[in-house]
Amino acid sequence: MEPIVHTVFEPQTSTWQYVVADPSTKTAVIIDPVLDFDPARNSITTKSADALLALVKEKGYTVDRLLETHVHADHLTAARYLQDKLAKDGKKPEIGIGRRIGQVQERFAKRYGIAQEECEGAFDKLFDDDEIFHVGELEAKAVHLPGHTPDHMGYLIGTNIFSGDSIFNSDVGSARCDFPGGNANDLFQTATKLFTLPPHYKIYTGHDYPPNAPRSTPQAASTVAEQMERNKHLKSGTSEADFVSWRTERDAGLAEPKLIHQALQVNIRAGRLPRDGLLHVPVKVEGW
Repeated sequence: MEPIVHTVFEPQTSTWQYVVADPSTKTAVIIDPVLDFDPARNSITTKSADALLALVKEKGYTVDRLLETHVHADHLTAARYLQDKLAKDGKKPEIGIGRRIGQVQERFAKRYGIAQEECEGAFDKLFDDDEIFHVGELEAKAVHLPGHTPDHMGYLIGTNIFSGDSIFNSDVGSARCDFPGGNANDLFQTATKLFTLPPHYKIYTGHDYPPNAPRSTPQAASTVAEQMERNKHLKSGTSEADFVSWRTERDAGLAEPKLIHQALQVNIRAGRLPRDGLLHVPVKVEGW
């Protein structure tokens, strides 16, 4: 049996959010939900997350897990907000992520002066590599997909893998690997792992950045076969050495994401806002 997959695009950060449901039990998970952040006003709103809640209500789903593929650096997660809104009779859906999250929390808690206790227990479920879990009666698997970040997990549900920021649609290519703990060699091996899936399986991406003509509409997924044939960075026949050389050179010229400091501070807390209501933004001083 295959899941029902609802694809919901958030255009400000070009993020794909997913509601994935078991049709027989109407049990669902939400993957990589987004809070709306306005940097000009330094304000957070919940329009995108509320749209996910409306979809869940309309379809009659019961959400038992909120799944994060990794600690995002380009948007704020809505996991904590959704967890509170979806609580029923004292029970809340679990927020899940890969077991290496502790390494990421420790690194960025030090960077931003966040007390360790604000990170401890932020996530309810830490998945082991290849751990099996269930969405209703559907079997699912947590798959380690490092490269973009070391904690990165994908979620295989039926013939669909939700791969987060690992490889993107074939005309976009691959994710950057220059964040702390990122590694281009690891990302090449992640692509190799994804390409061992059956050719008809679908790879759902974490983002899409349509490259104008001939495609201007965001696309959520493509098949393994399509990726192997057309991915402009990682298609079959690409050598690891060539990919690593190109990716490293490319990443060296990229600017940091606009919301990186706000996102990391909120996301290592699984979407919980700071106790003092303050987010710290480092300042670079040059020529003084």
